This record gives sequence, structure tokens and C-alpha cells, in this order.
Amino acid sequence: MNFKNKRNVLTRASAILTLVTSFFIPSVGVFGNKIPLVSVQAQLETPANFDDDAGGNADADDPAIWVHPSSTAKSLVVGTLKDAGLAVYNLQGVQVQAIAAPPAPTPNDRPGRFNNVDLVYGFVLNGKKVDLAVVSDRGSDKLRIYRINPQAASSDQPALTDVTDANAPFIFSNSQAQVNEQATAYGLALYKERNSGRSFAFVSQRNRTAIAVVELIPNQGQITYRKLQQIELPSQFSLPNGTTWTPCLDPGELPQVEGMVVDQELGILYAGQEDVGIWKIRLPLDSSTPTLLDKVREFGVPYTYDSVEEECQIDFSRDPGYGGKHLSADVEGLTIYYANRNNQGYLLASSQGDNTFAVYERQDNHRFVGSFALVDSATVDGVQESDGAAVINVPLGREFPQGLLVTQDGDNTPQVLDVQGEPRANTNFKFTPWQSVAKAFSPTLKIEPDGWNPRTHNH
Repeated sequence: MNFKNKRNVLTRASAILTLVTSFFIPSVGVFGNKIPLVSVQAQLETPANFDDDAGGNADADDPAIWVHPSSTAKSLVVGTLKDAGLAVYNLQGVQVQAIAAPPAPTPNDRPGRFNNVDLVYGFVLNGKKVDLAVVSDRGSDKLRIYRINPQAASSDQPALTDVTDANAPFIFSNSQAQVNEQATAYGLALYKERNSGRSFAFVSQRNRTAIAVVELIPNQGQITYRKLQQIELPSQFSLPNGTTWTPCLDPGELPQVEGMVVDQELGILYAGQEDVGIWKIRLPLDSSTPTLLDKVREFGVPYTYDSVEEECQIDFSRDPGYGGKHLSADVEGLTIYYANRNNQGYLLASSQGDNTFAVYERQDNHRFVGSFALVDSATVDGVQESDGAAVINVPLGREFPQGLLVTQDGDNTPQVLDVQGEPRANTNFKFTPWQSVAKAFSPTLKIEPDGWNPRTHNH
């Protein structure tokens, strides 16, 4: 969806379901000049991906950071490339493995298209604990599941092996014909329950408001899953002035969720409904009512939809003031930086519409801390239109001794032209030391490389 307004904002939306939500309007914000936007520079980047035939239709989307169990310098970054499948990078940003998305079942069907990726540590398979990378395959409406081999990673060999059960079911569809309509698996977040050790995937539905929870299950050396339940987020909102508002979307679409993350310690799912805001959902899904932690600036703002140009025109001159101050649609990647005391740390959110990242305290009040932008350095360009993001506090060798933030860059430069002289769609991932982000703020954000470890939090 294309958007036109005087503040250069992206967005989507449309709706049917009505739900009244509580309204959280932050008191301070970047654009009120009370909390200045800070600038940060990435340290390195992965190779460019080109979304055209010559580039294998590679389109970077979502990263996950896998921490090696014995040599953190050999940790890996796993990134989705949509039609081009999955890429695996070392900490120098060098691609060390490529995994193709599955082919279409028949020439008339949709092929695999990898959207989001997340990790689970210590999954029991064949009596042994293994680490998994799990991918939402929106082309096939399934999860793809890969075992990560630490020994292979240590020797710089391909570390991911597909262990998906061949009979793994669709997530949202009842038939291949429904899969081909592509209201399929989209966003993804994994959660390992502390007490039971069970592993769950929260999966959102493309162009719909649904979030499903599925449980990962071992099956004769492979892994399948079963769908346990599903919730629907609102698509229409009652405003304090007595009117209702639905986000602006293409006809037939509902405001979808993509970016999601689970607080592994507190059992809270954060879900970014792209044109609405960030939802906070205490687990299990049916144990509480979802609440909006923050909203996009466009929330409640009147608009017109140009069906010829297929774009929305947001009219901020008629803004009733019900939106947030820190996020510009779309809300995209969500990720959590864990500190070691009293549930401290930060929730980070990609504010795609203004090319920034919002930082909230992890504690229950979720105080807004500030926003930062990843800008050009002498060697690495900045980040624009970011989709997925992942952060880890764990020291990762000499490259990132105080933690790492990985972000997708939706407009990578330098520009490269195709044979017709037109710019090629160009994306990649940027690697930024956590301390570069933390020290850009005043006061400095917490830097606690020994405060939390994804391998030990369940024990």
C-alpha cells in the first residue's frame, strides 16, 4: 500500500470487527522535542540482496541471532529472504549457508516464501537437547524447522538441517486452494515455557488479524506441530469522540500483525499490528484481554483511499489526537533486550514509517525511553524502512563483546542498476554493537552482557 501525507508516513488497513480498547497516549515524544532523536551507526553489513530474477528474488526481511553454546564468537545470524529462502551469516556478516524455500507442490500452486524466523534452545529431539530455527513459510502456510549443529558452526560448515515433518499441517488453511489465496502464516515468535519445557510458536495471519499458537512436537526424528488456539485482534476501533475508525488498507484486507516477540521470563507476547500499534498479551492467549501498549501516529486520523493509484492519503490536518507519538506505521520488528534485575531491559520496535526505532522499558509501565535512527557511516549506509530486528545482550566474541543488534535495511545502498539502467530493489542486514545504541542515549541505556542468556533462562 502506498501512502501520501505531509509527514512522509507509510501505512495500511481496513476492517470489520469492532472492539473497544483502552487508549494510551504518551506524554512525551520525539516530535514534541522533549526527547531528542539520537543517531547510531552500524558496524558492518551483510551482502546486498536483489529482489529480481537476476538476484534470485532475494528480499531480506527478518533476522534471528543464535548464540553458540561454547564459543560465542561462532554464533550465527539467520535471516529470511522471502522467495530466496533463508541465509545464514557469521558475525563478520559473511553468508555461510543458503537454504532454498520449498518449490510449489504443482505448477499451479504457490512456492515457499520465508517471512519471519525465530529460535528455540534446548528442544528435546531423539532424547537430546537441540537448538532450532523456525521459519514462517507464508507461501506454503506452514512452519519450516531447522536443527542447528554447533559442531558444524564451530568449523565454519553449514549448520542448519531441515527437520520438518513431511506431513506438517497448514496453519490457517484447509486446502491447497486456500493456501494459494495467501491469507497464510506471516509473523512468528517462539516461546519455551519455563515449567513444562514445552515449545510454542505464535503465528500471525497475512492480511487478517488472527494470531494462532501451535506447539512444536517431535515425531520420529522430525518435528511437526499442532494448532492449539487462535485469537482475533480488533480491526475496527471506537474513538472517544463517538466515531469508529478502521485503518486504511486495500479492499478485502484487514490490519495484519507481523513483528512479534515473547518475553521469555514474564510470559508476555508483544504483537505489532502494523497500522494500529503494539499489543501486549499475557500468556496463555486466553488468560487476559490484549491491551495497546502504544499506537501509531495515524491511529484515528481521517483518510481517503485512491483506488486508481491504490494509495492512502492521510489527512493530518484533521487529526483528532488519539494516536501515539512514537510510532509511524508500519509497526514492524519487535525485539527485547534483557537486563539482569527486576525485569529490567527494553522493548525495541521498528517504526518503519519514519525510519526510526522506538525504545520502551521492559518493566510493566513500559515507559518510553526514546528513539534512535541508524544513519550512514563512512563504510556502512544507514537503515530505512526496516522490517525485522533482533537484539542480544550476550557477548559475541571480539566483534560484539557487549551484545549485538541486527536490523533489516529495506533500502540498502549504494544503488545498483539493472541492464535497463533501473535501480534494483536492494536489501540486507546491518550489525550494530549494542553499546553503540546504549551510549547514544542520555542517560546511557543498560549494558549488561552477563545479565541474561537464552540458553539458561529456563533452568
